[in-house]
Amino acid sequence: MAGPASAAPVFVELAREDDAALRAELVRGLTAPAAHVAPKFLYGPLGSALFDAITRLAEYYPTRTEAAIFAAERDAIARACGRGRPLVDLGAADCAKAAALFDALQPSQYVAVDISVDYVRDALQRLQRCHPALPMLGVGMDFTAALELPPQVGPGPRTLFYPGSSIGNFMPEEALVLLRRVHAACAGGALLIGVDLVKPREVLEAAYADALGVTAAFDLNLLRNVNARLGADFDPRQWRHVAFFDARASRIEMHLEAREALTVRWPGGERRFAGGERIHTENSYKYRRGDFEAMLRDAGFGRTQGWTDARGWFAVFVAQAG
Repeated sequence: MAGPASAAPVFVELAREDDAALRAELVRGLTAPAAHVAPKFLYGPLGSALFDAITRLAEYYPTRTEAAIFAAERDAIARACGRGRPLVDLGAADCAKAAALFDALQPSQYVAVDISVDYVRDALQRLQRCHPALPMLGVGMDFTAALELPPQVGPGPRTLFYPGSSIGNFMPEEALVLLRRVHAACAGGALLIGVDLVKPREVLEAAYADALGVTAAFDLNLLRNVNARLGADFDPRQWRHVAFFDARASRIEMHLEAREALTVRWPGGERRFAGGERIHTENSYKYRRGDFEAMLRDAGFGRTQGWTDARGWFAVFVAQAG
């Protein structure tokens, strides 16, 4: 791999979670007429482990389908992205998806961006031992709020990497804003992104409501995270997981539904829920290929290449920013 030998990754912390702001965000969502909690509160040590288990379920096709596209089209993807550039991994988590592409992309630098500074630090230190000659940089930052990369990121064209259909968690207008930020950060390079496509309702709904109940446990664990963050007294046994495809909005919605009338309290506030009332916890938008390509153009990207699996369930795009 190109670049000087590096004994250890470098870390730059541009933003750390603000506990007071997060508590205020939770209160606003829980007291809104239609209660909602942002999907970032699904995660944490247990939530991340549960999501990893979800990716291994028979019903959950996105992870393995995207990986199969990367494996089958790795050379074409590498040609489209350009080899030997800095690889900026947005929402890097355990860095595994990017690492699987190192041989094909031959990055000059690997930049792992994640709001969870401690988590990405551990992952990057493990990865550096496997690739001692590849310069690595960890950036602690909420890139969904701002995407100003630090000067330690290599100059010139960059490949920004956003896999896993995470773009689907944003409303389309929010996704467009984020893609415009990404376009600016590419510095004339390219975006490599994974996108989940529209498919039969039964396939979509099974992926978010599996037979073993792992996704239900993942969703219900959000209540434990809210309790820990806000000092609330949610009892997960009083709630059920609900997931369905809204064809008009072209999105999967995840909700937690109260099994009975109840009151949830936290320091300084409370919320009464009627039986059957819901807390909206996540959206996952599903795109048609042409619609997403049009969004990339609206975000400022030029020529776009795309690949899908044989069933047309998932797509990987390389969009040129130069």
